Amino acid sequence: MPHDVTMPQLGMAQDAGKIVSWLKSPGEAVSKGDALFEVETDKATMEVEAQADGFLTGVTAGEGEDVPVGAVIARISESAEDDTPAPSQASAETGPEQAADDLPEGHAVTMPQLGMAQDSGLLVSWHKSPGDAVSADDVLFEVETDKSTMEVEAGRDGYLAATLAEAGEEVPVGTAVAIISAEKPDNAVARSAKATPPLKAEQTPAAEATPPETTEKRPAPKPAAATGDRILASPKARRLAMEQGLDLERLAKAGHPQPYHVADLDTLRAMPDAAPASAAPTASRRLVAEIAHDGLPAFTDWIAAAHGPIDPDAVIAGLAAASLPAAAPVAVERFGQSTTYALPASRALSGVSETEDAPALTIRDLRGTSLTGIDLGGEDTPVLTLTTQGAGLTLTLECKAADMDARAAIQLLSDFAGRVEQPLRHLL
Repeated sequence: MPHDVTMPQLGMAQDAGKIVSWLKSPGEAVSKGDALFEVETDKATMEVEAQADGFLTGVTAGEGEDVPVGAVIARISESAEDDTPAPSQASAETGPEQAADDLPEGHAVTMPQLGMAQDSGLLVSWHKSPGDAVSADDVLFEVETDKSTMEVEAGRDGYLAATLAEAGEEVPVGTAVAIISAEKPDNAVARSAKATPPLKAEQTPAAEATPPETTEKRPAPKPAAATGDRILASPKARRLAMEQGLDLERLAKAGHPQPYHVADLDTLRAMPDAAPASAAPTASRRLVAEIAHDGLPAFTDWIAAAHGPIDPDAVIAGLAAASLPAAAPVAVERFGQSTTYALPASRALSGVSETEDAPALTIRDLRGTSLTGIDLGGEDTPVLTLTTQGAGLTLTLECKAADMDARAAIQLLSDFAGRVEQPLRHLL
């Protein structure tokens, strides 16, 4: 069965990517894991790998073209002669019953891509109901893949004019799951993904009123059932609550409906018998990634053979610094000894040098020990621990919520895991 090659989403705010170059030619045989093309966004340039074995066919976008996230740009087919049209080509042949012109006008919020190999995401739950007013930093819905769960924010102010998928449905990456309009809709729309034709981010719904029969009322958000349930709150509300020592769980215990926003903090402050600010727990994050192959030893040997001896810790620090949103000092800790390194402006590993500056990240290298897992909680700086797992590694990132938001933590761990597993593909 042919496999569609789509434009990946390398960042949550990315709507499109530019094809820098194709690394395979039409009709050429490819294997899963082969680099197919290079894509550039405003923040990064990355090679995109093939997700199946076969032949590259149906290339519809050339080098230098800007392509919307989720758009099909090629296929991997069983035969080099396969000319079956991709879904985007066949869409012009769909009947009028599949048209999207009955949807409200507005900005399409798409299913994000949380990993390069991700084709779809499971919509876990909606945090807003159709017709609700939303702010840019409000959590709109929760999405789950085989590797992580993430809250997706609205991204702009307006009204939730349409939801195009229901909780529990799998939605392809890049497919619109909601529409945010500037004006309050007369009739908000709520549909199942099965009843909605694939609407990509580049499509703009027609500005027609939604027929009453397509409108579906959703129940109001429910309060947490008991202590220990997950608390749903906007990122801003969480941040302010943590900074001010407020415990959002007290609102849940009192039966206040979720998700919580900044205005709900006033209610929390006015509640009697509030616990002292110092008694509020410190929020922390713990993310774990596993890679099948530790590429660091062979990579260090390769550099030594080509350029002379090099400090292995400097190599690890350089790869970690390049994984941060902005290059910053990185400490490498092994057997109780710690050394901090700085990545030069050229981002060349050969220029990594020791520094006295305070580290923004600590790499705790426990390879060679009997430890296979770790759970120590947040420290003064985010800590990324390496432990041996068979022929591969387990990477554990622990940090305080105040030090790094969920999106940045996922991006850091994903980038560093790719660099450690295949360093040659991520040369600085």
